[in-house]
Amino acid sequence: MTSNHVPRRTVLGGAAAVAAGLALAGCGDGGDADGKGPRERKKGQRIRLTFWSWVPGIDKPVALWNRKNPEVQVTVEKVSAVNGEQYAKMHAAVKAGNPPDLGQIEFPVVPGFLLDNGLLDLAPLGASRYQDKFIGWQWQQSVFGKGIYAIPQASGPMGLFLRQDLFDRWGVRTPRTWDEYEAAAKAIRKRGAWIETFAPTNGNRFAGLAWQAGAAWYTTHGDTWRVHLDDEPTRRVADYWESLVRRGLVKTIPDRQNAWYKDLQTGAIPSWVGASWGDALLVGNAPGTKGKWRAAPLPQWKAGEQAFANWGGSTTAVFAGAHYPKDALDFAVWLNTDPESIALLIDGGYGFPSARTGYRTTDLDADKDFFGGQAYSKVFADAGAHVDTGWRWGPGVDTLYQRLGDAFTDALADGSSFRSVLTKVQRQTVADLKDKGLKVESGG
Repeated sequence: MTSNHVPRRTVLGGAAAVAAGLALAGCGDGGDADGKGPRERKKGQRIRLTFWSWVPGIDKPVALWNRKNPEVQVTVEKVSAVNGEQYAKMHAAVKAGNPPDLGQIEFPVVPGFLLDNGLLDLAPLGASRYQDKFIGWQWQQSVFGKGIYAIPQASGPMGLFLRQDLFDRWGVRTPRTWDEYEAAAKAIRKRGAWIETFAPTNGNRFAGLAWQAGAAWYTTHGDTWRVHLDDEPTRRVADYWESLVRRGLVKTIPDRQNAWYKDLQTGAIPSWVGASWGDALLVGNAPGTKGKWRAAPLPQWKAGEQAFANWGGSTTAVFAGAHYPKDALDFAVWLNTDPESIALLIDGGYGFPSARTGYRTTDLDADKDFFGGQAYSKVFADAGAHVDTGWRWGPGVDTLYQRLGDAFTDALADGSSFRSVLTKVQRQTVADLKDKGLKVESGG
């Protein structure tokens, strides 16, 4: 580390009090691994930046940038997003001292990279001047203390996809509340189908459902992390889905895998609690159901409420060690705010833009015919406007998801309660954070 770096344990303590309890590690200046520090590009100098991403169609906006910016060329290296392979590769590169200049990093895993001192603090480069270009809660997902550690790209506001033809044929109303969803599940089961699957390994979606219910898995007090995996809102969600599972009203197969896709195609599963990016997933894997799907708001715990949450969402981050950090920041901001770039990203199906301007909601209705002519993206735009902005991620979320998946899978096999899953993973998560050298306690 150069002399300008702040030891991560110091930042872990100090930033907590400053950032409303969000304490994380981070390198202050982002010098390169050889200790020579970042470089200032000279006028007329040609440089090349590397960018690791799995976003569909990312090559097109990058090619546009390269045509417009001959002095700063960006090379994309595609990384696999299967089972977190991209992050394992990125963490290994950080530890080896040879990360790319930029990387695609989802909101929940930004804190984990800060623990590795892996990301550049963009605040000293003046990143705060771009804040108003982005939706507020998404910008805040990468702000810790006074540091800014990534530029938001896209989010995944949640909603309900459903086969309108089957719901109509079976006389099932689109559920507006979770009570109505349960009633719909009963009616659909009588028709020989299942309304959904509770995918035990999908911790990301479970987190979104807990988020909607008002959970707060990570908070801090002073310089101490508090973990609340088994708080009352999360218990409510766990109890609800366990009840559906135990009564056989939902399947328990993994989602987004072959058996699930077959069920979507045949109507054995006529709905899915998903996110805005799910349109492309349905189109690509159930083409024979074109025109039969609709999107609806996420069911509410109380009629008339507007409580929504997010599943997924990505940033463009600059790694500590980037040789030309200012140019990397310029690219990250352009990629996610330039109207031409946004249009190309939308065409590639990258998610719901984090930028406030540069597109219209109707631009995201790329698969309008698949949804029977519905302007379905408005459903997700409205959801995104009502996401609980108090939710924040903490370190080690990738491990947390793995532990949730293992524990839910075990519970389905041995009949133990879903509440016991929360208790177990709560205990494991506290231990995991302590192993990282953090001050941590169970929330109360």
